[in-house]
Amino acid sequence: MYKEVESKLPFHPKLDPEVSPITHSSPLEILSKILIIAPFFLWGTAMVAMKGTIPHTTPMFMAGIRLVPAGVLVLAVAALWRRPILPKGIKTWLWIAFFALVDGAMFQGFLAQGLVRTGAGLGSVMIDSQPLAVALLSAWLFGEIIGIWGVAGLLLGVVGISLIGIPDEWIFSLLQGNIKLTSAANFGHLFDSGEWWMLMAALSMAVGTVTMRQVAKFADPVAATGWHMILGGLPLWAISWATESQQWVNIDGYGWMALAYSTVFGSAIAYGIFFYFAAFGNLTSLSSLTFLTPVFALIFGHLLLSETLSPLQTFGVFLTLGSIYLIQQRAELGAKFPIFPPSRKATGDSPAGETDPI
Repeated sequence: MYKEVESKLPFHPKLDPEVSPITHSSPLEILSKILIIAPFFLWGTAMVAMKGTIPHTTPMFMAGIRLVPAGVLVLAVAALWRRPILPKGIKTWLWIAFFALVDGAMFQGFLAQGLVRTGAGLGSVMIDSQPLAVALLSAWLFGEIIGIWGVAGLLLGVVGISLIGIPDEWIFSLLQGNIKLTSAANFGHLFDSGEWWMLMAALSMAVGTVTMRQVAKFADPVAATGWHMILGGLPLWAISWATESQQWVNIDGYGWMALAYSTVFGSAIAYGIFFYFAAFGNLTSLSSLTFLTPVFALIFGHLLLSETLSPLQTFGVFLTLGSIYLIQQRAELGAKFPIFPPSRKATGDSPAGETDPI
């Protein structure tokens, strides 16, 4: 049984294991639905904003600028809401330090290296496929039930974001039996070019997502998010100082505006909301919404940068939305269309279980 956690936030999912936090239509529940989608909208639009800035800066500096100022902002907001911002005890700091290492330094560092090296959309497919790793880790560590419909949704989501990110000519070549693009040599070249960094970033964020559940047992989740950004960003700045040069010389006014948007909205607000829900909600369901990130990036890239959507990409968007529906509604679909006999297992670490979509 989970106890209610007092919250000063304007949103607060009710942690009743028998009642979904977003199954009602009250204004608070509608606000919760919007806020649950918000991180993925902000991450997608931040990707669009950063496209023109990445060539004019350096990866480690960019990673640090997205973490340290954002962490300070998160802690300031937590203090304004009178939340306990100073963790207590060595064990608490050790958990936050590990959280900062995997989700701060490693994730943002790998992501930054991948962004400057990745020319094809395969990199974005790799990083946005991290819900698969989260689902497996959550089932193993917390006993969260994925179910056959959840597995189908996860796989459909990977297909959807693959159609969005992988170049059309690659897909058509594979369908025609031309496997030259997928030879071992070509894949080795791709990984050297950035996709390997994106894969490591995806795995780092997956570990960080499941780690938040443990961190929240010892520290306020909002404050922990802020500290992990600061502690994870400082080593990246140190690496930037030691190995990079002219980090900000070539950044113009638009570039600083893009960095500011990515830091405030794409990091501080997005991560604050995401990890708050990750601390108490169903990780598989929440993480599955990551599939929306490339969808938002594609849509706003089309609207703001006049990027065109191919028929395959459009189809991929619909597949991705369908995958999220399957994952969010896996309990209801399993009850209506049982494929395998249900095997329910209630655990103390999975407040939502199979009945809670978030």
